[in-house]
This record gives sequence, C-alpha cells and structure tokens, in this order.
Amino acid sequence: MPNLNSKILVLANWKVNLSLAETLALVKKLLTGVAKLKGNFELGLCPTFPALPGVAKLLQKKKVLLGAQNVFWKPNGPYTGEISPSVLRELGVKYVIVGHSERRQYLKETDIMIRQKIAATLAEGLTPVLCVGETFAERQAGQKDIVVARQISAALTGITLSPGHELVIAYEPVWVIGSGRAVAPEEAFYIARVIRQSLIDIFSTRMVDSQIKIIYGGSVNTSNIASFVGRGKLGGVLVGGASLEAKSFLALLKQL
Repeated sequence: MPNLNSKILVLANWKVNLSLAETLALVKKLLTGVAKLKGNFELGLCPTFPALPGVAKLLQKKKVLLGAQNVFWKPNGPYTGEISPSVLRELGVKYVIVGHSERRQYLKETDIMIRQKIAATLAEGLTPVLCVGETFAERQAGQKDIVVARQISAALTGITLSPGHELVIAYEPVWVIGSGRAVAPEEAFYIARVIRQSLIDIFSTRMVDSQIKIIYGGSVNTSNIASFVGRGKLGGVLVGGASLEAKSFLALLKQL
C-alpha cells in the first residue's frame, strides 16, 4: 500500500476521557518514554480542546505532533461553541480528525459538513484525518464497500489537494470501535484497496500515492498493531482506549 512517507503514523484519540491534569501528566510520561524508542513512527496526540494549549506547550521542540478531535469550517463568525481551523493552526496543531463515526452518529454530522471541514482544514495548511467505516448492519447486508466508497466520494469530491497538502483516511469500522476486537488484518487491507480506488476516482494516482495515507482504527492494541502496519501494509493506526495509559501505549509503540 503506497504511503506519502515511510514512517508509520500513530494518532492517539483521547476523546473526552481525561481531565486537564491527567492529560498533561500522560503527555509528560509519553514524552519521556518515546524519547527512548527508536521505532520508525510519527506520533500525534489528539486531546480535548481545553487541553490543546497546555499540550502544545509540552510538545514544543519535541518530535511528537499535536492533533485536534474536531474543527469548524469557518475561520471566524457567530458560531457559538465552535473552533476555527485558524485557531488550531495558531496552537500548532497538524492533524485534525474529521467525520468520526461518533460525531456522525451522536451529533448528526452530514457529508456536506464533513466536506466543508476538510476544505477549511486544508486551507489552513492542516492535515485532515477523514474517518470512514460501516456499521454492523451495513456489514451484515454486504454494504461495507459501497458505504466506504460513498463516504469517500461525498467527503472529497470537489476538494482541491494542492502541492504540499496532506490527507489521511482512517478506516474505522463503526462496529469495532470500543469493542475490544479489531477486524481481521486482511479485511482492513481489502478495504484500504477500496479506499485507494475511490481516491483515484477523485485525485490522480500520483497524488494519492504521494499525498494521502490510509490508516486503520478500531480496537488497536499491543497484540494486533504489528498485523496492521509495517512493510507493505497500512500506513498507520488511529488508537483510542489503548492510548489512555502511558505504559500500555508505550508498549504498543515498541512494536513499531
């Protein structure tokens, strides 16, 4: 599977699971541990919005990157409670998760909203992490290929990927998130090929291979990460629960 660089991308999505103090304590432990690792990976941490300034300060001059869990599609204006991509850029954010299944399900995010967020994120020079994946019912109905291809098309048709822009597609089957059981690696590789073909329908092959990375998310842990990433496999992982405790997360990173 072609990647835009040789490093394995590991993104930690902490959702709303840590207090501010817990977040900063975890980052400090991770920075100490990661400094001792020699794996070929790029690490990004996605804390809650209130924690971003504190985490950004800790990550200054470090090799660990900052990510955000969401974004709004306008740089400013009367949008109470939202956060603009320009503010994320000011904070030093690189990666922005867009279209996570929890936001699609609980907050009713639409394909139009997701596409607007991707365009706004790219316009600020940030890297969107577009999440796609099928529900269990869609899987049982044999619709997973169609669902993932439709989500890719709906989110990216009309999007301009300029030179220097990067994009990450995270395949996260909805039915495995938080379940403790991941899909078989072969199934993830198959969907990655579906994703790549869907991308080639929108962008040039050269652009897909050089500017877009396909990763996997959904119950990634120490015992299965090596099955998903590495030479000839996926370009990285989006980690949830396994990234909430320093010891277990560092053990996961040691596998790379």
